[in-house]
Amino acid sequence: MSSLDRILPFLRSIEDLLMDPTVTEVMVNAGGRYVFVERDGTVEAVPDRALEVRNLTVAIKNIARACGDEISEHQPLLDARLEDGSRVAAMFPPCSVDGPTLTVRKFAHRYSLDELVSVGTLTSPLADALRSAIADRLNILISGGTGTGKTTLLNALATTIPASDRIVLIEETSEILIDKPNLVRFEARRAQAPLGQEAPLPAVTISDLLRATLRHRPDRILVGEVRGAEAFDLLQGLNTGHLGSLSTIHANSAQQALTRLAHCVLTANVGLPHRSTREAIALAIHLVVHIAREHGRRVVTEVARLRRYDVQLEQYELEAWTVGA
Repeated sequence: MSSLDRILPFLRSIEDLLMDPTVTEVMVNAGGRYVFVERDGTVEAVPDRALEVRNLTVAIKNIARACGDEISEHQPLLDARLEDGSRVAAMFPPCSVDGPTLTVRKFAHRYSLDELVSVGTLTSPLADALRSAIADRLNILISGGTGTGKTTLLNALATTIPASDRIVLIEETSEILIDKPNLVRFEARRAQAPLGQEAPLPAVTISDLLRATLRHRPDRILVGEVRGAEAFDLLQGLNTGHLGSLSTIHANSAQQALTRLAHCVLTANVGLPHRSTREAIALAIHLVVHIAREHGRRVVTEVARLRRYDVQLEQYELEAWTVGA
């Protein structure tokens, strides 16, 4: 039985889409009036397919319960994970203006670096260079847009980490699957309103987890995605001897990834000057790998070594690796 079997009873009207091996994501918009799927990196509408808003609402509530979570007017966001790594995201009105919204990102095959070479995501020489970067304990930042394969690439790189290393993996919602003997997995928790007589549960943030991680003797720190103030705590960890770490960030280029990382650090409001922030990033990050969609394929388009931060020019000095060389 697959993990999807837990939610299929509530989604019979789109069961065929969820079971279709060529479909990687199913999206239900506007209270069920429109359905879209992603195939081979391309999003397409499913014509003449719709769900009744009442049925969709009940389905989403039942899915939340099946995942050990809840969704309601008081807690209108759902971000749940199934055992195999499939993700279920939903949102209720009033936050979802046109009616309940549901997105199911199905479990995808965990690619090795060699498999990514075979599908054209990167070249064999580049794969070998990245293996060497992992062995040399370089800190690598993976950048790219939504759905470009950042997590897939991080997974593939993580498989090359020596089994003797102690890894701490930190995520907003756990979805990275790494098979290593000395692996510790931490997952953030959003604040939860009280149920009945129970006390409310405070949030546990990525920043909280990063600070706690340093007391668990990690050899390598992996952060599923850097989004905000946790970037400051990540820099603190990387600049205090935790080499060979991996993380991802949303950006459109390697240079933009570093700029966005600096902006994330600033949101921590720790009073660190802009120049000091950029200098700390230049010390912490050794390599930026950018991945993008090109003609429906996910491809590594840019790999840059971060040499230093040029204070006079107020910009990072990047040394580009020739992709495919």
